Amino acid sequence: MAAVTAAQPRSSKTESYVDNKRKEDIRHANINAARAVADAVRTSLGPKGMDKMISTANGEVIITNDGATILNKMEVLQPAAKMLVELSKSQDSAAGDGTTTVVVIAGALLKQCLSLLSNGIHPTVISDSLHKASNKAVDVLTAMAVPLELSDRESLIKSASTSLNSKVVSQYSTLLAPLAVDSVLSVVDPEKPDLVDLRDVKIVKKLGGTVDDTELVKGLVFDKKASHAAGGPTRMENAKIAVIQFQISPPKTDIEQSIVVSDYTQMDRILKEERNYILGMIKKIKATGCNVLLIQKSILRDAVTDLSLHYLAKAKIMVIKDVERDDIEFITKTLNCLPIANIEHFRAEKLGHADLVEEVSLGDGKIVKVTGIKDMGRTTTVLVRGSNQLVIDEAERSLHDALCVVRCLVNKRFLIAGGGAPEIELSRQLGAWSKVLHGMEGYCVRSFAEALEVIPYTLAENAGLNPIAIVTELRNRHAQGEINAGINVRKGQITNILEENVVQPLLVSTSAITLATECVRMILKIDDIVNVR
Repeated sequence: MAAVTAAQPRSSKTESYVDNKRKEDIRHANINAARAVADAVRTSLGPKGMDKMISTANGEVIITNDGATILNKMEVLQPAAKMLVELSKSQDSAAGDGTTTVVVIAGALLKQCLSLLSNGIHPTVISDSLHKASNKAVDVLTAMAVPLELSDRESLIKSASTSLNSKVVSQYSTLLAPLAVDSVLSVVDPEKPDLVDLRDVKIVKKLGGTVDDTELVKGLVFDKKASHAAGGPTRMENAKIAVIQFQISPPKTDIEQSIVVSDYTQMDRILKEERNYILGMIKKIKATGCNVLLIQKSILRDAVTDLSLHYLAKAKIMVIKDVERDDIEFITKTLNCLPIANIEHFRAEKLGHADLVEEVSLGDGKIVKVTGIKDMGRTTTVLVRGSNQLVIDEAERSLHDALCVVRCLVNKRFLIAGGGAPEIELSRQLGAWSKVLHGMEGYCVRSFAEALEVIPYTLAENAGLNPIAIVTELRNRHAQGEINAGINVRKGQITNILEENVVQPLLVSTSAITLATECVRMILKIDDIVNVR
């Protein structure tokens, strides 16, 4: 008994010993899981990066090296690793490009945090120092940036093609980059010059041909053919277009009922009524001078029946049916018309006007093109072609990244060098700054600076160069004041990257560093995982 009492602490006011082992283990487990995710996408960084083939549960195959797409499709179970997936999503929505970069930087920062933790530095100290370092990094990047005017189309194309060069469809960057620039510039509203809504750029995918056949259409494209029933027209000049959201078919009962017709006279009467009902609708439509109908897909009953198509063909009205509900807003904005929800509201002032609506044969299918729209809204359509579905999907993703890059430049009009130049410059300047700081802070900032070297190192590694020699030479050049020296992966040496036209928006680099730091700080602060069942 005496032995037991002796073992108890004398005073219960202060705790003499706390078991930190569990907290350390959980922190290490989190960091290692997140690093594993970062290492998975690391090989796909840069123009010489490898592509990933993703096979989904339903047998679908995707080939891509877009960081956000790879991580999105990954089945990640560990909660901390899921944060890296979310991190790449947030970079995708903030900047659109640099989704692989942001995850690789986060992975490198976590690696440095492990060594800092093992040296006994407290997570809160590391977290605060990282925050300071990232703020300083953004200042350094902004000082390096080159201002840009939107009228400088060449520079915009350069940055869009830099984004495309790391994609599967990089050989088509000379075609896709100007296309991305033109489509974004055509939807910029002069009243709100800093805002670009990418929903105003519609990408229509059509199988057949090659990526070279991709084109920018000033107007609308429907990936469906015009209705051919009863020999309706497939080409219409001086079109007056109506977008309707009601059905041109006989009405149904409100509740599920079956009507029993016992004799032929009644049957004839029903058919006659149906005919009169539909004819009445079509006469009203024709009276407004409308000659092209876009009919929204209907769930409750058929939007059009064979009978109504027959009468519409007789009235020489071109019909495009099954227009998706989500597209209605884009269509009405482009045509500068109003959707019509009821036949009673069908008036001439709600129609859109275009010079030509025609059906065009493309590959093994047909599309409908609307061109020469009067008072067209600020929208544009890109028709993407490709020899197989994998190529088309990847072309669409790459084009989306290029559009986002141009959008970034519209929002924040500064360019910065690519090819690992800003990261090495940051690493050098933060390394110098860390010597001025006192105590633990300086030590943590130096680790942050070292972590940023992962980008040039990985670029060199993926291009099959000697990473250590390249990064050392790069440091040397930057120390001599060559601020824009970067890795030229094509020539396999270090050159002035700005002269090689490898540029990216400032927003991509700054958001990558701030988001990666934020994510790492969050992972550091976690010291326990509680599973709630």
